[in-house]
Amino acid sequence: MATQYNAQNIQVLEGLEAVRMRPGMYIGSTGQRGLHHMLWEIVDNAIDEAMAGYAHHVDVTLYADGSVGVYDDGRGVPVDRHPTLGVSGVEVIYTRLHAGGKFNNENYAYSGGLHGVGASVVNALSRWMTVDVFLDFHHYRMRFESDLDPKQNKILAGRPTGPLEMLGNTRRRGTEVRFLPDDRIFEVTRFNAEQVSRRLRELAYLNKGLTITFLDQRAPRPSEDDEDAPKPAQRETYCYEGGIVDYVRYLNADKTALHDEPIYLEGARDDVIFRAAIQYTDSYTENVFSYVNNIPTGEGGTHETGFKAAYTKVMNDFARRLGVLRDRDANLGGDDFREGMTAVMIAMVKNPQFEGQTKGKLGNTEVRPAVEAILTQQLTAYFEDLRHQELAQQLIEKAVRAARVREAARKARDMARTKSALEAAPLVGKLASCTGRKPEQNELFIVEGDSAGGSAKQGRDRRFQAILPLRGKPLNAEKKRLDQVLGNEEFRSVITALGTNIDESFSLAGLKYHKVIILSDADQDGAHIRAILLTFFYRYMKELITEGHVYIGMPPLYRVQRGNRVQYAYDDRELRSLTRGSQKGYTLQRYKGLGEMNPEQLWATTMDPAARKLMRVTIEDAAQAERLVTILMGDKVDPRRQYISEHANFNREDSFSAFADGREEENRT
Repeated sequence: MATQYNAQNIQVLEGLEAVRMRPGMYIGSTGQRGLHHMLWEIVDNAIDEAMAGYAHHVDVTLYADGSVGVYDDGRGVPVDRHPTLGVSGVEVIYTRLHAGGKFNNENYAYSGGLHGVGASVVNALSRWMTVDVFLDFHHYRMRFESDLDPKQNKILAGRPTGPLEMLGNTRRRGTEVRFLPDDRIFEVTRFNAEQVSRRLRELAYLNKGLTITFLDQRAPRPSEDDEDAPKPAQRETYCYEGGIVDYVRYLNADKTALHDEPIYLEGARDDVIFRAAIQYTDSYTENVFSYVNNIPTGEGGTHETGFKAAYTKVMNDFARRLGVLRDRDANLGGDDFREGMTAVMIAMVKNPQFEGQTKGKLGNTEVRPAVEAILTQQLTAYFEDLRHQELAQQLIEKAVRAARVREAARKARDMARTKSALEAAPLVGKLASCTGRKPEQNELFIVEGDSAGGSAKQGRDRRFQAILPLRGKPLNAEKKRLDQVLGNEEFRSVITALGTNIDESFSLAGLKYHKVIILSDADQDGAHIRAILLTFFYRYMKELITEGHVYIGMPPLYRVQRGNRVQYAYDDRELRSLTRGSQKGYTLQRYKGLGEMNPEQLWATTMDPAARKLMRVTIEDAAQAERLVTILMGDKVDPRRQYISEHANFNREDSFSAFADGREEENRT
C-alpha cells in the first residue's frame, strides 16, 4: 500500500477507458443483464428514429459469430465532419462519451437516450463494432476495435481502424450497427433469443404501426447427446396497428375480461404526451405497466403517481354522481378501483430525468400534474359518453366489493395481531429457528413435507439456518382473495416466520431472513409447490423477489458412488458427464424426493453454502412474468396445458424458475 498520496497518484482515464474500468456504472453489470442492456442501447437509438417519424422498420439479427446487428431505415447517422472536432459524425457518436443529437429537442423531440453515452459505451465494451450508414444514395462504413496496445500494455477501447469509408451507391437508407460483445468484459456473451424477442415485441406494441423483425442465425448451443438443445429461432415479425390497446389484450389473453373493448385515453399538456389503455378482468390483482419514451419504468415514477391519483379521483366523483357513494360515505381507495385492472401507460417527456443510466423510475415533478390533468379530462369525457356509463357503473360496483373484502381482511389482520395468533399459533412445533440475530446472514428454508423437514432440521447449521416445513399444499393465491389467503395456515406460518406482514402492510424492514429458500422435490408435485409459493410471493410480497431475497434450492437427482467416492448429479446432463466411459464399477441412486436423503446428504448437497447450488428468482420482464403467472396459476386450463407441454422438463435446472427469470448462482458465502 502506498504511504504517500500526491498528484502523481491521480490516474486520468482517456477516451473510453473509464467505461472498461467500471462497466457496471454504465450498463449495470457484466452478466446477462448488462449484456442485453448493450443491445437495448442500440435498439433504443433505432426506436428513437421511429418515434421521431423517420423510421418505419427495425431489424435485429443475432449472427452465427456471436455478434448482433440492429438496422433502422431512418435518416442515418451524420457522416459530415464535426465543425470543432474535425472528424466524422459517426466517429464522434461512437467514440466520445456524452456526444449525441439528443441534448436538445431539435432532432428528437422525445427519446429514450439522453446521456449521450449509450452508443460509445457499447463500442467500448465490444471486441469490434461496424457502423454502416446509408445516406443520400451512398453507403458509408466505419469499423472500431478494442485491441491490446503492446507498447502501453493495455486495451485501447473502441478505436477506429481507419477513416470513414464510402463503399458505393445504394438505394437503402438508415443505419446498421453490428457489434461483438467483449468476452474479456462479460461473464457470458450469448444473447438470450427469447429475452430479445420479448423486448422487441413489447417495443412493437408501444410504437403503433412500426414493423420490427427479429432473426436468429446462430447454430444450436453445442451440447453432446443433449436432445433438448435449443434450436435457432425462426424469423419473427411484429407490427401492431392497435398499439397499446393490442398490448393490453395480449396481456389479458388468458384471463376473463369484464369488457371486450379496452379503455383508451390520450392527450397532451405542457410538452407531455400521455397514452393509456385499460382493461379489467375478474382477477383480484392490479397490473400497471408504465413506460417513458419507450423505456420501461418498473419502479414507476411521477407519471404513474399522476395516473393513479387522477384515476382514483375521477372514479370517486362518478361513484357519487351515480349514487353508489352517498355524502356520508368515505371515498374508495385507489387499490379498490385498480383491483382487476390491467393498464399500459406511456408518457412522452422531452427531458426525462431517470434514476441512473439504466433507467427505472421517472423523477420529473412537472410530469405528475400534466398526467393528472390529461387523465382527468379524458377519463371524465369517456365515462360521460352514454355508451360507457354502464361500464362505469360496473367498475364502481366492483370497487365497492373490493373495499368490503379489503376491510374484512384488515379486520382479520388486526384481530390476529391483537390475539397474537399470527405470531404464535401456526408456528408451535413447526419453525426451527436459528440462533443468529443478524437477518442479513440468516436463511429460511421452506421445506416440502415433514420427512424432509426433519432431515433439514438435523442437517442444518443452527447458527444461521432456520427450517419451516410445510405440512400441506398451500392455496393457489392467484385464485383467492386476500382474506382467504390470510385464513390459510401454511401461508400464515410463512408470513409469521418472515416478519414482513403482507400486501399493503408489507415491509422489508421486519424481514428476519435475507435468504428465503424454497426447497422441494425435483418432480411435478415439487414444481407445483414452488409455483404456488412463488405466486404468493409475487402477488403479496413482490418486493421480496425484486430485492433478491427469494431463492430455489436445487437438490441433486442422482447419487453416483465408485468405491468410497460419492458424487452427485443435479440433472441428466451432469449424470451423463459423471458416467461417461464407465460401463461398470459404480452404483447409481435416483432420488425420488428430499425425504430419501439423510441429514448428512441433505447438508452436503443442498444446504452447505460451500457446495450447494441456489437459483435466485428475479423478474427481468414484468409483463412477461405477469402473463406466465396467469397461464400457470389462472383458471384457464388449455393455455397452461400448452405451456407445460412445450416448456416443462422436471429433470433440468432451467425448469426450476417457474415464471420469473431465474439465474443460477454458485453460492460461496
